[in-house]
Amino acid sequence: MKQAVHFGAGNIGRGFIGALFSQSGYHVTFVDIAEKIIDQLNEKKQYQVKLATDQQESVTVENVSGLNSLNQEDEIIKAISEATYLTTAIGPNILPHIAPLIAKGLASRVKQTEEKLYVIACENQISATDLLEGYILQHLDQETKASLAEKVSFFNSAVDRIVPLQNNEGSLDVLVEPYYEWVVETKENIPAVEGMTIVKELAPFIERKLFTVNTGHASIAYLGYLKDSKLTIDQTLEDEAIVEQVKNILGETGAYLIHQYGLDADEHQRYIEKIIARFKNSYLNDSVNRVGRSPLRKLGPNDRLVRPAVEAQKAGLSYTNLAKAIASALLFDFHEDEEAVKLQAMIKENGVPAVLKEVSGLDENSEITKEVITHYNELQK
Repeated sequence: MKQAVHFGAGNIGRGFIGALFSQSGYHVTFVDIAEKIIDQLNEKKQYQVKLATDQQESVTVENVSGLNSLNQEDEIIKAISEATYLTTAIGPNILPHIAPLIAKGLASRVKQTEEKLYVIACENQISATDLLEGYILQHLDQETKASLAEKVSFFNSAVDRIVPLQNNEGSLDVLVEPYYEWVVETKENIPAVEGMTIVKELAPFIERKLFTVNTGHASIAYLGYLKDSKLTIDQTLEDEAIVEQVKNILGETGAYLIHQYGLDADEHQRYIEKIIARFKNSYLNDSVNRVGRSPLRKLGPNDRLVRPAVEAQKAGLSYTNLAKAIASALLFDFHEDEEAVKLQAMIKENGVPAVLKEVSGLDENSEITKEVITHYNELQK
């Protein structure tokens, strides 16, 4: 049976990428440090992916197993040596930590087989696979790097599926929304995977997704949190004023995307409406606290809020609604989120302009920073 190794046995890994490999006839080896999940995968060898719909349809995912990256290094190296695909859904910040182990697996593999391996980081990060490749190469000698060029291909991708926080403690089953998109950039002819879309240029797809789905999701979370921290995403969207604000935010990201990539304006507007309709799915029951978590990462210079504002400004387009979204993120003070706590401490100590410079790469006197501060002061009232 064809083999796929997937780093990250969490809900996204099991409910999305791993499930697609299984449905495509692959045995999926999940690699993670979550001992209970790894043990369950090896014991049960299957789980259910349930759709967040009225009917609650489910799909059985079979031919799965798990390896613990803390104490099964040799087994993981062997699995990498035998795989056709190596994928991740583990969080961009974790990629540097798994790179040394992947490097060992690749170094072993290129000595054993001429078969091609395809590496894809399925993360909410532009050029995530390029980042992972860079981290891996730091741990390889020149000879191995030369062998790698012929035998391993690294492809960037864009992934989109809402997998909410869920109370599946003790169960491998995962609740996911019906919609998904997995776009992979390559000009090579690669082994088929059900649900994978191949494109020659990824940038329009990944930016469309990041600056519509991720920007929209985060904006709803931060605006909803300011209204009532106990709200879910769908409850937040019962407030028409917030819906209108989100539409305005996505109107600005949309204007940039249309300007940059020549997207059809009417088609993109339909895409925005479809995305907002997905967020209204009450079966996802996703809290603003969960979606808003990790605000430092989400306020990063290349992430969902700051990057489109900067690009809109460069293009001479409006960014005032994006500035409001950034301001609302700065006010996310959920005490159970480590980054939110750190962010508030930074603001208290150094002020908003200094934080925007450090976290978002924005000059303290930039027009965007001034706009953000105006909204920040208004939202605090």
